Amino acid sequence: MNIDDQVVFDQPKTEQDRAEVAEACAIGLELKMPMLLDRLSNEVDTAYAALPERLYVIDREGTIRYRSGMGPWGFDVDAFEKAIQQQLG
Repeated sequence: MNIDDQVVFDQPKTEQDRAEVAEACAIGLELKMPMLLDRLSNEVDTAYAALPERLYVIDREGTIRYRSGMGPWGFDVDAFEKAIQQQLG
């Protein structure tokens, strides 16, 4: 919730609610990359041990090509960007 920027959403109760929040976020942040929308059960979050936060690059076949350290302290933005560029060719 970002009250200062008037970005306030109720906690999603359905996957459709979550999709609407994610879409607003992607539009507001002008994100152009493909993104994954996790289910309300947070299966992907749990499977990838994304707490506190991690950055991943996953190729089209579903293979993990880059996994950051736990963030925000373990983020290496240069390595993350390099992994993305390698996937883009």
